Amino acid sequence: MLTMKKTATALIAAVGIAFGAQAAQAESIKIATEGAFPPFNFIDADGVPQGFDVDIANALCEEMKAECEIVTQDWDGIIPALLAKKYDAIIASMSITPEREESVLFSDPYYNNQFHFVGPKDKSFDISKEGLKGLTLGAQRATVSDQWIEENLGDTVTLKLYDTAEEAYLDLDAGRVDLLLNDTYPTYDWLKSDAGKNYELKGNSVIDDDVVGIAFRKGDEALRDKFNVALKAIIDNGTYAKINEKYFPFSLLN
Repeated sequence: MLTMKKTATALIAAVGIAFGAQAAQAESIKIATEGAFPPFNFIDADGVPQGFDVDIANALCEEMKAECEIVTQDWDGIIPALLAKKYDAIIASMSITPEREESVLFSDPYYNNQFHFVGPKDKSFDISKEGLKGLTLGAQRATVSDQWIEENLGDTVTLKLYDTAEEAYLDLDAGRVDLLLNDTYPTYDWLKSDAGKNYELKGNSVIDDDVVGIAFRKGDEALRDKFNVALKAIIDNGTYAKINEKYFPFSLLN
């Protein structure tokens, strides 16, 4: 009888150790998003991050069976905070650029991006360097839009920079800038709102080869690879398409 009790106790202990080891192996990942770039990322009325980026992050974590926490960070500090190890990854519609690749490691792209100028419906614009000469243009600070205007129009226009796209929309509506340059898909969402109903995209996309990825610290290749495997899985199993359809009537992968 004593031997059976010892055996049972040992078995319970072994199960407890195994369970504890399994729990310890559950990966905990902190992911940052901006929270001010609807419909990709924004804060709802309850103070909870929402949007396409957030849904993709949650789907990836579910696929990886990882415990994830999503936090928000102002855009201009989002890479420095990653490098300071305040979180493990950034899922915030970040374009993959050579400049950023000097600082961070990127996943495979999770959507293809475009950039359009947006302005009042009742005004026509020649979207060329000569046609935009002398105008005041707006863009979000530390973005591809900001960089493109600086590099291509910096000597002919006045550039106003904003901490968030929402601030830029407000200045456009107030007439403080003639045009904004912004990512096309969030602009598309704004144009459908009451605030954006009197505005439209102007000209063609100024950049056609931009892609968006998840950012990691250099040296975190193993984590990056796990996200890449999970990304392929949610695309293949239809989860990505369901998230896409929730926000847009067209595919972001085309």
